Amino acid sequence: MGKKPAPPPDLVPGTLEMLILKTLTHGAMHGYGIAQRLDQLSEGVLQVGEGSLYPALQRLLLNEWAEAEWAVTENNRRARYYHITAAGRRRLAQERAGYDRMSVAIARVMEAV
Repeated sequence: MGKKPAPPPDLVPGTLEMLILKTLTHGAMHGYGIAQRLDQLSEGVLQVGEGSLYPALQRLLLNEWAEAEWAVTENNRRARYYHITAAGRRRLAQERAGYDRMSVAIARVMEAV
């Protein structure tokens, strides 16, 4: 019997949008593909359900940080493909800078003696 995997960590608000935008910098993807990519790159730690993913994608569309269009998948199914916009790339850079600053601050606190 193996160990039961730890539950996925809660994401800081806004982090999912940042991760989706980063994923979209590699090209247009449909929602299922985005979720698979996040799961794969995080080695199973970030398993994003539809109840979180699609509202986040909708927020990206409303803020014009992403655009979407319908197309046919490699499995001959119709899916909505999302791609990052220029405004989305600027937003990703801002979010990344904030994330880096927060990450350093947390590390300083955790390593303090």
